[in-house]
Amino acid sequence: MADDEGVEAPMSENPESQDSPMAESRESTTMRFPSVAGPEIDAPETDHVLTRADQATVDALRPGTALLVVLRGPNTGARFLLDDASVTSGRHPDSDIFLDDVTVSRKHAVFTREGDTFSVRDVGSLNGTYVNRERIDEATLHTGDEVQIGKFRLVFYAGRPQS
Repeated sequence: MADDEGVEAPMSENPESQDSPMAESRESTTMRFPSVAGPEIDAPETDHVLTRADQATVDALRPGTALLVVLRGPNTGARFLLDDASVTSGRHPDSDIFLDDVTVSRKHAVFTREGDTFSVRDVGSLNGTYVNRERIDEATLHTGDEVQIGKFRLVFYAGRPQS
């Protein structure tokens, strides 16, 4: 046997033993795997496409509210309404947005609203909070922004401005 570089792999000296299952387990094998292109946050992303139901929900948002739609993660497709002045997110069951995954801190991030402006603030999480793939301490959110909390990728959609 030869690998890609022409170096022969060791063979058993006893030809009869090559037919036994034990002989196969004693031979060393080299396997090649394709490289992985860095952490998940560096992977290119396609445009966010809403389902009809999600689009109908966004269109029906009350003025001064917003919606987060889970694009990737254990709860893909889940929707979270931001309708309070402050909405907590994390792995703690008492979080307003409960994200049950070990990559999420118990108290991870807080979404806040001042007038018609929404922002997200990391509250000392271990893995950080990202907006559009940039780690943030705090950031103002705009429709279409992608917020990453642990493995969860959520897309932000603002409702109509308040009158």
